[in-house]
Amino acid sequence: MISLVNLQVGYQGNAVTPLLNGTFPAGSMTALIGANGCGKSTLLKTLAGLLPPVSGQLMLDRALNIAWLPQQSGIEKNFPVSVFDLVAMGCWRRCGWFGAVDRQMKQKVMTALEQVNMSGFAAAQPGTLSGGQLQRVLFARLLVQDASLLLLDEPFTGIDTATIQLLLALLQERHRAGATLIVVLHDMATVEGFFPQILRLGATQAEWTKRSPAVTALESTC
Repeated sequence: MISLVNLQVGYQGNAVTPLLNGTFPAGSMTALIGANGCGKSTLLKTLAGLLPPVSGQLMLDRALNIAWLPQQSGIEKNFPVSVFDLVAMGCWRRCGWFGAVDRQMKQKVMTALEQVNMSGFAAAQPGTLSGGQLQRVLFARLLVQDASLLLLDEPFTGIDTATIQLLLALLQERHRAGATLIVVLHDMATVEGFFPQILRLGATQAEWTKRSPAVTALESTC
C-alpha cells in the first residue's frame, strides 16, 4: 500500500499540488486525472523516487519493483540501440546494466514483443517506428520488468485506437496478476470504463473516487 499524508509535490521546494491524503491499496488500478499543470506528472515522478516530496509524508516501500513509463521523448526514440535491446533494458534488475542477457532473458524479451505484436521489429531502430509502434515496444519493456508497481504517464496520447485497446488489455492482465497501477490519463471514457479508482487533482484540493464499474474486458487481438 502507498500512503499519502499531507503530501505536496513540486520542484525546488515549490509545491504544485494541494495537500494529498489517501492511499493506493496494493493491487489497485488508479487513474490520475486533472487539468494541465495540476501536478499529475510531478506526483508520478515523486512516487517513482525521481523527485523528493516538498512537504508531508509519502509512505512507500522503496524495495518495491517499480516500472516507470514517462511520456514519449525524442531521447528514447533516437537512442542508438535495436528494439530488442531497448526492451532488454527491462532486465537490468536481474543482470545489471552491464551484464549479459542470457537465453532465458532473451526468450522473455521476445515473448514480450510478441504480446505487443512487435516481434517482427526486434532488429529495427526505435527511430524508425511510429508513435504507436514505439509505445508498444515501451510496454514490452514494462512486461519484461515484472514490476509490482507500474507508473505510466499519458501512455495513450497520440496513438491509434487499436494500439490503445491492446495496451489497455495488457494493463488489465497486470492488474489481474496483482500489480498496482497508477496511470495519468485525459480521456474520461477510458477512465470511467477501466479504472476502479480515480484521483482527481485540482488547484486547491484532491478528490479520491473508489467505485466498482463494469470494467470492460479486452482481448489482446489487435
